[in-house]
Amino acid sequence: MPWTLLFLLDLIGTIAFAISGAFVGIRKGMDIFGVNVLAITTACGGGLMRDIVIGSIPPQMFRNPFFVMVAVVVANVVFLLMFLHRHMPRKIAPLYDGMLFWFDSLGLAAFTVDGVIAGITMGYGDNEFLICFLGFLTAVGGGALRDVLASQMPDIFRKHIYALAAIAGAVLMVVLLRYFDSQKIAMIGGFLLVLILRKLAAHFRWNLPKVKMENNKEG
Repeated sequence: MPWTLLFLLDLIGTIAFAISGAFVGIRKGMDIFGVNVLAITTACGGGLMRDIVIGSIPPQMFRNPFFVMVAVVVANVVFLLMFLHRHMPRKIAPLYDGMLFWFDSLGLAAFTVDGVIAGITMGYGDNEFLICFLGFLTAVGGGALRDVLASQMPDIFRKHIYALAAIAGAVLMVVLLRYFDSQKIAMIGGFLLVLILRKLAAHFRWNLPKVKMENNKEG
């Protein structure tokens, strides 16, 4: 059952992050190739970096490109829909922002779970710090690469409790695995906590402290 659930979460995460990446590419004025590159990068980049860290070479996306193909299909569907409806009424803009938020949050939650389970599967279950890091890296790595390619500040450095939500979800999974010894409970718990934290942070506008520097002009 956990493996069936893991495949479902991987599929949800891939679709959600591919949509997120495609939207960013379209918003940046990229052509269809650029949109596909951003979609694949967002959906598979975190897993790529995770596999490199744990020495799973070649990375899973090259050994079994199923999720890469899913990202390509999703990217082209999104591109086609946006191309046919490019004169979007302003009233739909808030809906677009809301959809992007939830797709991003679903991908973040799903890949947090995926990263932790991948670390356990590779035999690192006793190294709790490592598997938490793998959950975090899998969740945010693709989005960070996407933002770098799109020439914008990575979301992990500016969004409402974005990276911390992934860390919290991974830590909860480790705690649940220790006390319940059930991957299914840990996966569901970690997934839901990430979603809940993202929603609460967006609703209450929670942010980490920032230093705003004033530009002092001499003379």
